[in-house]
Formats: sequence, structure tokens, C-alpha cells
Amino acid sequence: MRFTSLVIELIRARPRLVVGLVVALQAVLWLTVSLILYRSPPGDLATVLALGREYRVGTDLGPPLAFWVADIAFRAAGNHMFGVYLLAQLCSIVTFWTLYLFARAAVGGQQAVLAVLLTLTVLAFSAPGLEFGPLVLARPLWALLLLHSWQLIGQNRRNAWFAWSLDAGLLLLTTSAAIVLIALVMVFALTTARGRRILMSFDALFAFSVIIVLALPYLIWLIRADELVLPHLPPIAGLSSRAVHGAKLFGGLLLASLGIAIVSAFNSPWFVRSQDEAPIIFRPPVDPLARDFVYFFAFAPAVIGCLISGLFSLDHVVGGTGIVLLMSGLAVVVACGDLIHLRRQQILRTVWAAMIVAPAAGVIAATLFVPWTTASEVTTSLPATAIGRFFDDSFQRRTNRRLSAVSGDAELATLISLSPTRPHLFLAATPERTPWFNLDKFNQTGGVVVWRASDTDGTPPPAIARLFPGLAPEVPQTFDRLVNGRQPLLRVGWAIVRPKGP
Repeated sequence: MRFTSLVIELIRARPRLVVGLVVALQAVLWLTVSLILYRSPPGDLATVLALGREYRVGTDLGPPLAFWVADIAFRAAGNHMFGVYLLAQLCSIVTFWTLYLFARAAVGGQQAVLAVLLTLTVLAFSAPGLEFGPLVLARPLWALLLLHSWQLIGQNRRNAWFAWSLDAGLLLLTTSAAIVLIALVMVFALTTARGRRILMSFDALFAFSVIIVLALPYLIWLIRADELVLPHLPPIAGLSSRAVHGAKLFGGLLLASLGIAIVSAFNSPWFVRSQDEAPIIFRPPVDPLARDFVYFFAFAPAVIGCLISGLFSLDHVVGGTGIVLLMSGLAVVVACGDLIHLRRQQILRTVWAAMIVAPAAGVIAATLFVPWTTASEVTTSLPATAIGRFFDDSFQRRTNRRLSAVSGDAELATLISLSPTRPHLFLAATPERTPWFNLDKFNQTGGVVVWRASDTDGTPPPAIARLFPGLAPEVPQTFDRLVNGRQPLLRVGWAIVRPKGP
């Protein structure tokens, strides 16, 4: 007798409900982890907020939109990181919902659910969950661009041109890889008869005008900052090492896709007594153009991204793993045919859930156990709120002014820049990264200089003492991490540069 689980029946009858529940539960999982374990922002998120606070049109990290949106979310939540974490999860929800809408148009609602579930196993390990930044904001914009591109090319819906132009323009304001991604869309359109026909319409001219208007401020900044230059090609002698680097990046993408291979292995027909016992997820025949669209955007961004990153020795794939692997799950579903048998249903559910929960479990284990087993520091355990509040209050009491700037150790200074007074971040060792502030302005407005102290004297490191001559160190302040383990307390040396003038 054939047994069909409730999950399978929900996929057949209520596919949108399944996608909504799964994506929402993953968002709740990561939000819960952040609220319980994160005492300071993960990755480069603190730097993103420090740059966003200045609302500059361009930065050394790329276009400005992600930094602006992060600062808006941070302020909207009362200067609490929860607002930015929630924003990151909203980006994830929009990404997967948009992927579902496109997959439903290509393979039907039932198999679209399978595509989303498979893609979740890829992005759970390879894409940041809470580190909001350009790569996170670019994912929903890329998903929307693909959806509207298909509506234009595959469904001949000319009313999608305006939405497509907004997607492309905002993507250009989010990531430097946008020009490559948009070029790939143009290449696919030009290689198909329907695509060439849609590009010849007057609506296309209007759409490209909107894109230019949106991207014009950043383009002007690039020209004025003398950043609008092509990167130098490597010498021929170094091409072999660059090729190896690109191959390693491509291998990393294959490793990130391992979740799909694991789920597929457990669903294989090997050692199954009867094929008829497995429930079937059906779809109507796939449009050949839709099949080409899915395969092109499943492979072309990954291959081109690895080639460019290898050629110019970039440390990550152009566009980010979350973008180049976004269509991987749907490509597997398209390749599986019109009928997909779901075998070993209970094992499949368990394996899939384990892969979704594993990254969060890894974060929990690292936070709680790494301090007891190694000397390495878990950066998210640093008490950012306590550190920022202490230096805010200390500067206020000593000078009767609000803290306006912070400098010294880059990591500590960036965390303090998130305090309630939102002081400007000044990286004295690399001032080109914080062009809104300089040493003269820092000495004029006053501020706090911080460093990691190795003793109770609080003597500043030679590099900081050379940048800020005449510092009068205060007694170092100690802070508890979330879990100290075998590590000593965090000891922060500091000094106040008093403001000049009234």
C-alpha cells in the first residue's frame, strides 16, 4: 500500500504555504540565534554600518545602497542590531519567494517547491545568513531581475520593463558585479529570437534610460574619484597560478552544492523494492526556452564569475556564492523530468532538516565550546554594547561633550562606532578608507583612541603611539565575553583626545 506523508500532500495541494513556512522558519531560526548568542555583529557588518552612517555615494567596498539600507534599518530599530538582522532575513525571504514565483512559471507549483528546498540546502552553507551587506542585498535583486527577465523574454509581458529597469538600476547601486550579471541577461536575450524582439521595442529604450538615471550618481562618483578604470591584466607568466585559483573557487562552488548531491543520493532508486510505492510530484512539459533559461543562469554566472575572479585574483567568486548558485536547485529539478519520485520520505525530511539546521548548530557550538578548547577568539562574543556604552559615558564625563569620533584598533573602534552616539569611525592607519575624517579633524573635535592592552599599564602599541603622539593612556578597562572559557578577559587600553576650541 502506498503511503504519502502530510508534507507531500501539502506540496501537492498548498505549495505556496510550504514555501512560506519553510522560508519563515529558517528566518526565525537565524534571528533566534542572533538574539541569544551574538553580542557583536558577525563578519564585516560593523564596518558596513560605520560606512552607512556617513551616507556617501561611493566607498572602497563598492556601491552605496547596501550601506545606506543597513543604517536605516539600524536606526529604525533604535540603534539595535536586530533591525539589521531582520533586514538580512527579509532579503532571504524575498529571494526564495521570488525564486518560487519564477520556478512556478517554469516547472509548475509542485516542483517549484522542490527547487526552493534544494536551493535552501546550498545557500544554508555557502551564503551569509546574518552578515547583511552588498552580497546579501544583491540576492533578492538578482532573483527579481531573473523573474522579470523571464516575464519579458518568455512570457512577452511588456509591462515588466519598468520593474526590470528598477531591478537592474538598484543592482548597479548594490554590487560591482552588477554589470557582469546584467551583461549575462543581455547575452541570453540576444541569443534568442524572442529576446531580440523584446529588445527592439521602445520600452527597452525607456528601461535603459531609467537604469542610467538610477546609476548616474554612483557613475559620477567613480569618475571624480578616478575609480572608473579597468583592472590590469596579469602577466602571461602568472596565468597558470591564476587558473589554479579560479579552479579552486569553482571547486568551492561544487562543494557548496554538495547538499543537493546528498539529497539526490538518498532519493535515488537504488535498493528500492518497488518504484510504484514512491509518491510522484508532477509537472507539465517545460518550455524549451525556459529550460535553456534555467540552465544558462545556473551555469553561466558561476563559470564567468570564477574566470574573472581567477584572472584578477579576487578572493571570492564575482557576485558571491548566493547569486551564482541561486538557480542550481531549479536546474536539478528541470533535469529530473516531468515526474519526480520521492523515495524514503522520512529519511529525506530528516536529511534536509539536518542540513538546514547544521549551520546554526555550528554557530552555537563554536560560540559555546571554542573558547574552552582553543585560544582563538569568537568575534561575535565581544560585548559591543557594553564597550560602546563605557566609552560614550567616559568621554561625556571627561569633556562634557558627546563622543564624536573613535580611532585606534580597527576592530574595537568599529564596534564603538555603533554606540548610541554613533561617533564617526576614523581608521588612522588606513585613512583612505575613511575619507570623511582626517587626523587634523580628529584632533579638533576630539575623540577616543582604543587598542588591545596586554598589561595593566595600558601602554599603546608603537603604531598607535606614532599616529597619535602625546597620548595619555587611561587605566585599561576589562570586559567579559559571552563565554570567556580559557581566554583572559578582554582588556582595552584607551586614551582621550580632548576637543580643541569651544
